[in-house]
Amino acid sequence: MTTEQLTSIAMLKTGSPHSSGVFAVREGLALPTPRGRDILVQVRSVSVNPIDCRIRRGESTGPESGVLGFDAAGVVTAVGATTRLFGVGDHVYYAGQIDRSGANTNLQVVDERIVGHKPKNVSFAEAAALPLTALTAWEGLFDKLRLNSASAGTLLVLGGGGGVGSMVIQLAHALTDVRVIASASRSETRRWVKELGAHTVVNHSSENLEEEIRRAAPAGVDYVFSTHSAGILPLLARVMNPFGQIVAIDSAPEDDFQVLKPKALTWHWENVFARAVHGALDITNQHRVLDAVADLVEARKIRPTMTQVFQGVTVANLREAHRRLELGHTAGKIVLVRDDVPESGLLPRGFKVE
Repeated sequence: MTTEQLTSIAMLKTGSPHSSGVFAVREGLALPTPRGRDILVQVRSVSVNPIDCRIRRGESTGPESGVLGFDAAGVVTAVGATTRLFGVGDHVYYAGQIDRSGANTNLQVVDERIVGHKPKNVSFAEAAALPLTALTAWEGLFDKLRLNSASAGTLLVLGGGGGVGSMVIQLAHALTDVRVIASASRSETRRWVKELGAHTVVNHSSENLEEEIRRAAPAGVDYVFSTHSAGILPLLARVMNPFGQIVAIDSAPEDDFQVLKPKALTWHWENVFARAVHGALDITNQHRVLDAVADLVEARKIRPTMTQVFQGVTVANLREAHRRLELGHTAGKIVLVRDDVPESGLLPRGFKVE
């Protein structure tokens, strides 16, 4: 068992029920103990996701501890009595679960069944950018849309430049024969999605988006992976082929889903935390997916999508990472690395640290 002391950065609510949470350091807390299938991980790096921002703003429910962070990479320091997948010293990466204390800490307990072996050929920083987006993309593409290596047709990725979209493009390109159309509005993100494997790009901010999609997919769209769904259903109903499939990771509360009925279009929700939070019988599938993603990374068929990195998991760095993410202009993922561990092996050579 490690002798390290627990230090976490927790979200504290302010007096107003409508105000966003603020971050504060918590020290001297009881050291977490892994039990059952849990493992204790020394967190080396963590990335920031939109779910962190939504919880901070009070729009989603998070862990009671207030410790956010749902992407991490680190080293196993202790294991529960019935663990069977990992041992002390193993290098791991994972997204964790939304109802348990997150990775904005130095030591975290996590269920081994939702943890994968870190890809050997990338840094801890790069690995921390992978789990949540890779799991979301994988489950959406293969559990929901049921794509496989023989799948063809056209896939439209709405929000291709973000963290999830970046992984959707790569996995679809690497593991299927579908033609990928990615939406991106800025020149940087348009270049980014093309680099990741998108066959063509449309501008989701354009007044002529429908026309752009029709030019890019003259035979119609068969599949849609949506990260920005509000108000888009009527357009999708027009450009998609009958019996098309849509999977979304966000909310569209004001939309009328009846517009999908004439073409018998199917709408799926994807929630990466559903298996763990609700005790799914196939929860270990997330372990298997993360190991499969690690194999793809090691084979250089896909790559991590880290684009910004901060040295130190600190209050100031978390605030800045949240600020940048909420601006909506970030391609790829923002990662924070612990400043009390050696940099060797943590960062890719030549990567700029802020």
